[in-house]
Amino acid sequence: MMPTMRNNWIPTVFNDLFYNDFMPRTSNTAPAINVSESNSGYTVELAAPGMQKDDFNVHINDEGNLIVKMEHKQEHNDEDKSKRYLRREFSYTKFEQTLILPDDVKKDEISAHVENGVLTVELPKVAKEEVRLSRQIEIG
Repeated sequence: MMPTMRNNWIPTVFNDLFYNDFMPRTSNTAPAINVSESNSGYTVELAAPGMQKDDFNVHINDEGNLIVKMEHKQEHNDEDKSKRYLRREFSYTKFEQTLILPDDVKKDEISAHVENGVLTVELPKVAKEEVRLSRQIEIG
């Protein structure tokens, strides 16, 4: 099977079909997420430059999954009465991510904080107790 070339007519047909005035192209960028594991727990980091603590909602749903929501609205109005000019700039960011938590997470001790444009969610692990069983094996 040959790869589709850039100047092939098929991508143009699909672009013309899906990206028109009736179906505008949307921005589908999502924040970068890092998940790391240590002996004591997991850490989830979500890059969100310019976001504040109030822009986030982090909770666990009925199924035990971690839900991270981010929503930020910003509106600027600049009006210069001498020019009879009005400019409005709207900025709206919305993001939601569901993370299925491992069974070894202490769900009642999850914490989150925002610092330098990064949301960090700490997911501590349940301490595993190693049971060492010492016994004499009978030889039969």
